[in-house]
Amino acid sequence: MSIRLKVALPFLILTVVVSVIGVYVVTRLVTGSLSERLTNQLLESGRVVLDNFVQQEGQHVQEAFRIVYTNGLADAVTEEDHQAALRIAEPAFGSGTIDNLILVSPQGKEVLQLLHDSGGNIIVVDKDTGASKSPIVTPFLQNQNPEDPPRRAMGNNLVNNELYYYTALPMSVDGEFKGVIIVGTSIKRLLPAFKQVALSDIIIYGGDGHAIATTFGLMGDDSLDTLSITQDQYRNIINTTEDIVTGVNIEVAGHPYIVGRAPLQIGNDRIAVFAVALPSDFVVQFGSDSRTTYVVIFTILMLLVVVIGYFVSRMIIVPLYSLVNTSQAIAGGDLTRRTGLKTKDEIGALASTFDEMTSRLQERTLQLEQTNEELKKIDKTKTNFIQISAHELRTPLTLIMGYSQMLEQDLKSNPEMQNLAHGILEGAERMTDVVDSMLDVSRIDSNALVLRKTNVSVEPIIRKVEKEFNTAFQERNIKFNTEGLEELPSVTADPDMLQKVFYHLVMNAIKYTPDGGNIKVSGRYVNGSEPPQLEISVCDTGVGVDPEMSELIFRKFHQTGEVLLHSSGKTKFKGGGPGLGLAIARGIVQAHGGRVWVESPGHDEEKFPGSRFVVALPAQNRKESES
Repeated sequence: MSIRLKVALPFLILTVVVSVIGVYVVTRLVTGSLSERLTNQLLESGRVVLDNFVQQEGQHVQEAFRIVYTNGLADAVTEEDHQAALRIAEPAFGSGTIDNLILVSPQGKEVLQLLHDSGGNIIVVDKDTGASKSPIVTPFLQNQNPEDPPRRAMGNNLVNNELYYYTALPMSVDGEFKGVIIVGTSIKRLLPAFKQVALSDIIIYGGDGHAIATTFGLMGDDSLDTLSITQDQYRNIINTTEDIVTGVNIEVAGHPYIVGRAPLQIGNDRIAVFAVALPSDFVVQFGSDSRTTYVVIFTILMLLVVVIGYFVSRMIIVPLYSLVNTSQAIAGGDLTRRTGLKTKDEIGALASTFDEMTSRLQERTLQLEQTNEELKKIDKTKTNFIQISAHELRTPLTLIMGYSQMLEQDLKSNPEMQNLAHGILEGAERMTDVVDSMLDVSRIDSNALVLRKTNVSVEPIIRKVEKEFNTAFQERNIKFNTEGLEELPSVTADPDMLQKVFYHLVMNAIKYTPDGGNIKVSGRYVNGSEPPQLEISVCDTGVGVDPEMSELIFRKFHQTGEVLLHSSGKTKFKGGGPGLGLAIARGIVQAHGGRVWVESPGHDEEKFPGSRFVVALPAQNRKESES
């Protein structure tokens, strides 16, 4: 039997059975019109409570504007005149519908607070209750913007420890910010009124999930604890995108209720979580016969699932575990590991193919390791050859240069012979440059580059490089400019090695820039990284670099374009060379802990898009460098 049938057939049968039973249970025993009505009523009650809070918000805004625009009140608050504010605001507060009024000056001082007690009398609060530091007030004081929208919150007043629903707005006259007004209504007065409209009991939860207000008429904190939820439940509800979460059952005073909870959102502010509760004891209860039927049916189904699942796991999962373990061992480097599975189904075919693939991978890996060792030996031999050849060439070159200089001095009376001696000297000097480059490459490859670091400035180094190429600039009519080098802080580096870096970069720019072009060296201090960096750029108006070659050109002996078409002079357009300059530059920069890269739109020997070589070196902070 194939694995497809092993997996599909039992669960196909099981799915058909569960579907038939599920249709019977859902259509005949579970779904009832009374339950649906109860859920719909719960949703509607939740919407009514939300609408009433929104309407109360509108009353808050109207009352706030009415009080703010009372003649002289805004100026009294701005001047923090408690007596004047009390004289003006008290009549307006007494004739309104709000229970709490707080006025805060633009400087953040609580100028006035008024309360209605249970008898409707006005209480003047003579102390600072910290309302100006409330999260719904501080943004107004910080922004000082009279156009800011209202902010809402649910909280206890520290004077009478009673829960209020608050709205805070900026006070403004003629577009000028005059302070903050906070109006509040007692939740103790709101909830009974909302209950009459919503036809359901209401619960308000605090930020920790504790029930802080309800219409159930419970007394004391212990009674409220029975209605509370966990803090995680509170967070899940306050962040939900649903209008109301239904289906929770609780028991209050021995009576069952179904509860729907939702975030209390007014405008853009979610200030609390509320719940509406309806009695559920009028829903028709399922008969004892039906409950017994459910228990028997689902018990049998559970046993069938367990038995079938066990045998399926034995037939499929155990071989798969073997495959997984083998693949993990191979991934860890054990290429001698095999699955050993010999079954005749698809898993057996997969295991056989996997073992064959592993065998081939083991063979290829051995071949690659052998090839890699051979390449390392070849590379080592090449490096040794370069180093030995360079050392062997240095001595005869020194002799040639010495004798050429002597001949040049002795043949001053014979200009023609003197020119020949000068040509020999120039050739020997160029050959010496190649030998020095080969030695630098061998030191970089063997990690034998010695750096003598000190605090140096980049600008004098660039000036030395410019001086070396003055003759080439004049012959080729190339303009050389610098920018921002004088402002750069010092860097800890080997000055001679840095000079080599920019020598090779500038020479590279000269070689690939046509006559009459421009070369610019610019620098900037980059403080966005740790440690800070100096970025020195060498920009030219030359043939550019193909983006695909942006890494290859930094490899030793690599040259751009057709090498046989290069000219013989090292500073001529497309001049020749061994292809070591950029490799040496990158090796020296990396030895300093920096990096070098090239930016160019592409290679074009007609439009000359140019290229930009960037050297980034770790630098000191400007303050440390100046000290």
